Amino acid sequence: MKKFLIIFLYILPAIIACSENPEPDNGGGNPGTITSPDLAEQNIRRAMQLVDSAVPAHFSGEGMAMARYYNPYTNIRSEEKGSIWMYTSAIEAVNAVLHGLSAHREKGNRELYDKNYARYTQLLKNLYENAAYYSGTFTLTSYTQTRQWTVYGVNRGGSKGAANVEARENVYDDQEWLIREFFEAYRLTSDNVYLQQAEYLAEYVLDGWDCTRDNNGNEHGGITWGPAYATKHSCSNGPLISPLVWLAEYYKGKPDEITYRYIDPVDKRTRKTATAQKSDYYLDFAKKIYAWQKGCLLTADGVYNDLIGGDNNLADKVEIIDGQPYRVYAPAQGSAGPPISYNSGSMLSGAADLYRATGDNMYLEDAKKLSDASFKYFAKLGATLSGYYTYDINGFRNWFNGVLMRAYTDTYPSYKNVDTCIESFQRNLDYGYDHFFYKGFLPINLLVGWSRENNNNRIEGMFTFAFAAEYAVLAKYELEKTNK
Repeated sequence: MKKFLIIFLYILPAIIACSENPEPDNGGGNPGTITSPDLAEQNIRRAMQLVDSAVPAHFSGEGMAMARYYNPYTNIRSEEKGSIWMYTSAIEAVNAVLHGLSAHREKGNRELYDKNYARYTQLLKNLYENAAYYSGTFTLTSYTQTRQWTVYGVNRGGSKGAANVEARENVYDDQEWLIREFFEAYRLTSDNVYLQQAEYLAEYVLDGWDCTRDNNGNEHGGITWGPAYATKHSCSNGPLISPLVWLAEYYKGKPDEITYRYIDPVDKRTRKTATAQKSDYYLDFAKKIYAWQKGCLLTADGVYNDLIGGDNNLADKVEIIDGQPYRVYAPAQGSAGPPISYNSGSMLSGAADLYRATGDNMYLEDAKKLSDASFKYFAKLGATLSGYYTYDINGFRNWFNGVLMRAYTDTYPSYKNVDTCIESFQRNLDYGYDHFFYKGFLPINLLVGWSRENNNNRIEGMFTFAFAAEYAVLAKYELEKTNK
């Protein structure tokens, strides 16, 4: 009985929200100008509405199994389970809501914070604990060592810790999005379990950095998509930059050290061990990853390509050096597109964070150029609706676009011109909400609305969580922008 009471109390706000907005308004128009504090509160309340609707619709059971799809018109959730990446989108949305609530508390809206913060920290904890259904353990031979790791697999397992994470069943970018959200969770709760897991996964991903040497003794660089791949992707490099900067900032002034492995730059074969201050190690790696991606994947349009090709047949090949096996280098096969919004978004956030941490104007200039170029490339004024910017929403791009929006808010403190970019997302969300909000959900296409065929209105859970995260990020942005 207690368990059902807790569930009811959690979803009660969603029931109220849905009863207040039972049908979409298909006529509407702009609600008029809203001042920043009022807009901030509207944004955070809408973010919470979306989260409170999505959680009971997509998650079931004590283990929080995530249905990939839900249709609010038919009330049917899919049998197909969401991947760990999709599951992480829920953690992202909850973290964003918690950040938004904290910003409201700092600006004097204590009541909103007090009513909601505790239940979202509990939801965050539940999501973290049940992410263990995606975890598993395997032994990996990397460029510098053979070691056992417990990481997150693409697919959910039958019990905690029992997921298949061998070979292509785990990829580095999935770990990177988790690293980001686990560190954010630590910032919000001060619970060391999040920090420890973020650091452990960071160590795992950095073990995938291609530290093999070229003829000049320089590292080839780049992180492959996963330990069983030779291709090096924007999504397996860029998203790690910001969390590494955050870790560097966290450890700045602290004596903590880390031990790591590398390849001798002289003989280009011998594996060695060294120690470094964590603050220096994480910041140096953030710079190194940023430089690699900028040098290898930046296009003539000023945005980032998707990947560098590689022979995946070499991904499981090893060479024996001093009696030990090590992963071999797989030669790159050229940069390939298409550019996708989140690849530029992760690099933009990385540039903003590196500029804040280092004061190096190179990162500021990069951020300015990438902000302008990405908005020009990805946002098309009037393509769908006069006066509104259209972003490609094919495939998973609804979530990808949210990464870009967040990057614009990260950049705003040092480059105010991104306010137009940020406003485009605010207006699109509001148009979708004012015209098409239905039973707690927004349609995939915010500017067009739902299908006339009810069976066609299923929506990815990660899209609803992406919209919620965007609203929450915008709430924090509205409250803080006048002080930036």
